[in-house]
Amino acid sequence: MGINRIYQIAKKNNISSKDLLDICSELGIEVKNHMSALEGEDLRKVLEYVSGSKKNKEKEKKPPRKPDWEEEKRLNIRKVLDMELDKEEGLGRVRTRIAGKGSTGIKRGEDEPSIISKRRLDREKPKKEVKVKPEIKKVVEIPEGITIKELSEKISVPSNQMIQTLFNMGEVVNINHPLDKDLLEFLSHEYNFKYNLISFEDKVDEVYEDKESELIPRPPIVTVMGHVDHGKTTLLDAIRQTKVADSEAGGITQKIGAYQIEYSGRKITFIDTPGHEAFTSMRARGAKVTDIAVIVVAADDGVMPQTVEAINHAKDAGVPMIVAINKIDLPNANPNRVKQGLAEHGLVPEEWGGDTIYVEISARKKTNIDELLEMILLVSDLHEIKGNPQAPGIGVIIESRLDKQLGPVGTVIIKRGTIRVGDFFVTGSSYGRIRLLRDEHGNNLKEALLSQPVEVLGFSSVPQAGDRFFIVKNEKVAKQIVEKRLNKQRLLEMTGAKRHITLEDISELSKQAEIKSLKLVLKADSNGSLDAIEQALRKIEEDKIKINIIHKAIGVISDSDILLASASNAIVIGFGVEPTSSAKTLAKEEKVEVRTYDIIYNLIDEIKLALRGLLEPRVEEVKKGSAEVREVFRISKIGTVAGCYVLEGKAERDNKVRVIREGEVIHEGKVVSIRRFKEDVKEVSAGYECGIKIENFQDINKGDILEFYEEKKVLG
Repeated sequence: MGINRIYQIAKKNNISSKDLLDICSELGIEVKNHMSALEGEDLRKVLEYVSGSKKNKEKEKKPPRKPDWEEEKRLNIRKVLDMELDKEEGLGRVRTRIAGKGSTGIKRGEDEPSIISKRRLDREKPKKEVKVKPEIKKVVEIPEGITIKELSEKISVPSNQMIQTLFNMGEVVNINHPLDKDLLEFLSHEYNFKYNLISFEDKVDEVYEDKESELIPRPPIVTVMGHVDHGKTTLLDAIRQTKVADSEAGGITQKIGAYQIEYSGRKITFIDTPGHEAFTSMRARGAKVTDIAVIVVAADDGVMPQTVEAINHAKDAGVPMIVAINKIDLPNANPNRVKQGLAEHGLVPEEWGGDTIYVEISARKKTNIDELLEMILLVSDLHEIKGNPQAPGIGVIIESRLDKQLGPVGTVIIKRGTIRVGDFFVTGSSYGRIRLLRDEHGNNLKEALLSQPVEVLGFSSVPQAGDRFFIVKNEKVAKQIVEKRLNKQRLLEMTGAKRHITLEDISELSKQAEIKSLKLVLKADSNGSLDAIEQALRKIEEDKIKINIIHKAIGVISDSDILLASASNAIVIGFGVEPTSSAKTLAKEEKVEVRTYDIIYNLIDEIKLALRGLLEPRVEEVKKGSAEVREVFRISKIGTVAGCYVLEGKAERDNKVRVIREGEVIHEGKVVSIRRFKEDVKEVSAGYECGIKIENFQDINKGDILEFYEEKKVLG
């Protein structure tokens, strides 16, 4: 955020927000309150005025002589005070006698002024209202979602005083009002305190900061990822010597499973996921579960799109990777081709001078499985994967379900400490008490140790994958934590806070040189487009700001792209492609910005302007509806008319329309007419059929999807 709000400018120039509001009023600049922002010419005028006022104050060495009317006003005030004192003379005499003799027997001295004289002298002294600013030298720790009442107790300032201060600035609040970052920043300036905003997770990490002497090696947690049907589950089947793969529908993993095996006297925990999406969806919620990623690639198939996606997800998570080249027993296997393909993505084998470990295996024939396990333990030792078994238990939910007999059940992997039956816990916005612990074989346990996956019973509601799981002292503490989390959640809903960065944010941060990297997920309609865009982006990188393309691929924008962007705080860019309907919904839920283009120059220009802090208000699409083309009519003198069924929303005359065929945009234009039966109509709602004519476009096929939208200018 740039220093352009009233309270920020006031803080920077060491004046009060109220004074700055008065200056704006004097300069004819319309502002509402301390949260109002100043830009352009208005900002320049205010800064010049403030700067000039400071210089004038420095030059003033002697107070200016009071004008005649000031003196006259002072005399008039004195006369009024004298009259008021005369009215009290009767009472004054009584008080004088009491003061003279007094209950203590002490008499007023001859030279001591009377009570009336004292009062008169006191009243003649001008009273100056002084705003008390407490001297708080230490940094105050403030939890997210703190209320005015709680802040009042921390900084020893009456809550009604803070409420009045905020009211004067246009904020109507009460003592239970949760404070967002802007209000906290304003109050810290007004009441002279510094603060550190912390979450409950931050506090837990701080309180239970592990000493080196308390740490012991713990089993590594390994996630197996790769392209569909490349043998991920068959590999785990070989490792666990079970028949999980045979029991799955179509041989494809349907849910997350976690298993622990023992090899050479040491344990390894494996997470078998439906793919990298589950891996990233947990990370998008702040859960760092995986220690090592094993990328499985079929030797007869080579590097595939999901292989590349898995690699990019693991790279961005910052976890070490081991490549398992599977199916080497097949006659058409070509491990060298796999290595060559992966080397292009930065996974250079050790024998080629790189640092990536490759193991050639056959999961079905159990070839080189021991070697793979040895490499996993070697990487674990190299990265010193350790934990503190004595700390209060902390874990991550990796799977959850609602059991008809048992109720809500969550699978938890223990990341720190130990959890036991009877412990109270907090996860997400709910709390509970552990009623039952069970391992992957269905055995009941009394406790679960570091890196161990267990099923937990005792949840009040079904937990969410990726939620962190904390053991707390008792039920009272659990309730307090959940209450604070709910306050924070309500605060985010009230303020409409965004979770992720946008191009407008990049533009603002660039003005202040506060950003070092712009992360992008790039999808396009062809390899040629991808290469051209990447090369163009490299040319516009600034010295202080680098463009980091964390994933690029051909095809529509999918749920996986949104999840990766959410976990990485990235922006999704589409060229010649659109997000799927589920990806659009997910982007709204995760508050990830998705931008699509069909002209490369527009794409490059917008990012260039954002990097240089010059991005203008952008045009935002407002979706109106969609329709499916079910018949095509070619009418002489009119042209091609699409016989459509409106799927959702409305189709309106003069809407802009996008024609999508097999996930790719083939044309963008305008709806020039809509007919129902023989009548021209202005609009047709979902569930009805109509004929639609698109301006200057004849190449319509059955099965095409028409997306109707409007364009509106949106300020950054």
